[in-house]
Amino acid sequence: MAAAVAEAHRTEWAFVLAATIRVTRDLTMAEDCVQDAYAKALTAWTAQGIPGKPGAWLTTVARRRAFDLADKSDVARRALPLLVTDQVAAGSERAGGEEIDDDRLRLIFTCCHPALAPEAQAALALRLLCGLSTPEVARAFLVGESAMAARITRAKKKIAAARIPYRIPPLAELPDRIESVLTVVHLLFATGHTAPAGADLVRRDLVERAFDLARMVRSLLPGDPEVASLLALILLTDARRRTRVSDEGHLLLLADQDRSQWDRSEIEEGLHLVAAAIRKGRPRRFALMAAITAVHADSPSWDATDWQELVGLYDLLLDAWPSPVVALNKAVAVGFAAGPAAGLAALKPLENEPQLTTYGYLASARADLLRRLGRIPEALASYEEALAVTENEVERSFLSQRIADLKPSG
Repeated sequence: MAAAVAEAHRTEWAFVLAATIRVTRDLTMAEDCVQDAYAKALTAWTAQGIPGKPGAWLTTVARRRAFDLADKSDVARRALPLLVTDQVAAGSERAGGEEIDDDRLRLIFTCCHPALAPEAQAALALRLLCGLSTPEVARAFLVGESAMAARITRAKKKIAAARIPYRIPPLAELPDRIESVLTVVHLLFATGHTAPAGADLVRRDLVERAFDLARMVRSLLPGDPEVASLLALILLTDARRRTRVSDEGHLLLLADQDRSQWDRSEIEEGLHLVAAAIRKGRPRRFALMAAITAVHADSPSWDATDWQELVGLYDLLLDAWPSPVVALNKAVAVGFAAGPAAGLAALKPLENEPQLTTYGYLASARADLLRRLGRIPEALASYEEALAVTENEVERSFLSQRIADLKPSG
């Protein structure tokens, strides 16, 4: 039964929370009510069986709890600033005139209001849309847990105090929020594509949620090249899903994946979208990220990968979106384009980058470059460093196997 509740948490959390917010008009109270509903499900589903529609059952229980709490605390609640629960704003329509009334989209636009700091927008959206724990959100942003908890709390209070409407804004307001919305959707996808912790490499529920949101945002802004590019990036990355883990559950690197098993329909759609986006003018962050992924997706083999082109694209991406993680990925590309010694030199300036101190991919990238150079003791130390900060079990197994392979026999 615990497994059924966990599955409902993965697949239904955003729907249940967004529907409950309509009742509470308070983000923290809504979270408490939804968590209470999931706790009740453990007992009720054991006794009565799993309902045919778990999401509807959880929503009913959470909203009932919200009404009960609202009745008991009505006087106190009247003295507090509450979330304004506007419906879909006039002008929030698809190109064909059909209104989009989706609670998840309403929630993401609320989280991405310009009154909130950009880092708070994305953190709050991951917390509310995905039901991720504060430690999981902190890992996604490479910051400490206490700092992330404070950031999320401040963002919730700001939404209420600023009377930020719980709605999909009119088209005229979308440009002010779209970059933040795209960042959140990308973070949502990235968190699902490689889960920060747990037994599975992928959280498919988060990947599907990101797909849904990306397509909904594209229906709002069909002519925006960055919106199209984000969808292209998701498609081109997800196309490799069948080949990332072996039948035995072992991680497969890009070089070892069977490209014939990649989803060609997703690749073709992604290539079309990114090509059209780049033709519209100077490419920005997501167009460049999609172009990088397109190079891999369109390459017939690992050996045929155009690493020089990738290094050039990473240079453009660093200009458009300076980030130590992008610099790390560029160093890896340099290591394949110009050799592991050049890659190690490119990696060196990042060793003292505060944002990467607990980022396992920095240590694992260094370890691979050292391994290719034959500097085995140093490679072992770096693999062990990566293992110490990695919590996903599939990735931990891969790193442990690399360590075992490099250690002298006996």
